[in-house]
Amino acid sequence: MHKPAVLVIGGAGYIGSHMVLDLLRAGYPVVTLDDLSRGHRELVPGGDFIEGDLGNPAVLEQVFSQYPIKAVMHFAAHSQVGESVQQPLEYYRNNVANTITLLQSMQQAGIAHFIFSSTAAVYGEPESIPITEAHPCSPTNPYGTTKLTVEHILRDVSHASELSYSILRYFNAAGADAEATIGERHQPETHLIPLVLQVATGERESISIFGDNYPTADGTCLRDYIHVSDLTQAHLLALESLLNGGGNSTYNLGNSTGYSVRQIIDTARQITGHPIPAITAERREGDPAILIADSSLIRAELGWQPRYENIEDIIRSAWVWHQQEAS
Repeated sequence: MHKPAVLVIGGAGYIGSHMVLDLLRAGYPVVTLDDLSRGHRELVPGGDFIEGDLGNPAVLEQVFSQYPIKAVMHFAAHSQVGESVQQPLEYYRNNVANTITLLQSMQQAGIAHFIFSSTAAVYGEPESIPITEAHPCSPTNPYGTTKLTVEHILRDVSHASELSYSILRYFNAAGADAEATIGERHQPETHLIPLVLQVATGERESISIFGDNYPTADGTCLRDYIHVSDLTQAHLLALESLLNGGGNSTYNLGNSTGYSVRQIIDTARQITGHPIPAITAERREGDPAILIADSSLIRAELGWQPRYENIEDIIRSAWVWHQQEAS
């Protein structure tokens, strides 16, 4: 039986490219739409590729008329917290307005299945740990607010139409595909694990620790890291659920374990054999002390089971990729 075609928007980015790879491995025909403003064409591992602007209805009309798309996965958001504070209008334009354009085009084309890349940033400062999907949503920056706004839009559109959706709220995505054919590449890089590994490859002199006086065991922030390939497997399960008539859903994606900044640096030192000098800096505004997911809902409802549950395996996979990137 032939599997239906899937449109991956933002498939030239970090998570999107891994999604394209795993969809292809699972036998789905894949079309990638990306404007390459932040993605990389050479990271798209296969399928059909269209370079175009998500905010242009003519581009979407062309894609939906040219290909028999049955489901859309949306990864094309701007996602840097600090940048969102400095450029809120750009974040609302790209993350919210462009998604409205996409949903309108999907409606016109009769496409009803939508999987949305959301974030733990919708929760804001946590009131309780671990964070369940029922935790109050009170984002503390425009990035989180734009994601939560789209979540509200999806619920309203679904109520008024045939749209069915799955919202996946990521905690800290990390790592690279096991074959190291693709991995994490951002400019500028803001994620902790690649920044630490860039010290080990000689691309940076040191890593900054933003605050060492948090109420945690070693004074540094705790985060829940999830391997990018475990993320994509969750998307595949969500896709299959929607295609089989499953209802709307919202899931956290994390390993339900917190690692401190110092633990990440120490683990990277062990794996790379590099001293990785660390410098303590001022806290960053809006950084919660602890963010740990409760991901039991997607485990129970869709049978999701992460393959990379310890931080050593996650960092090791990233290290293979970053050594290739630096060579």
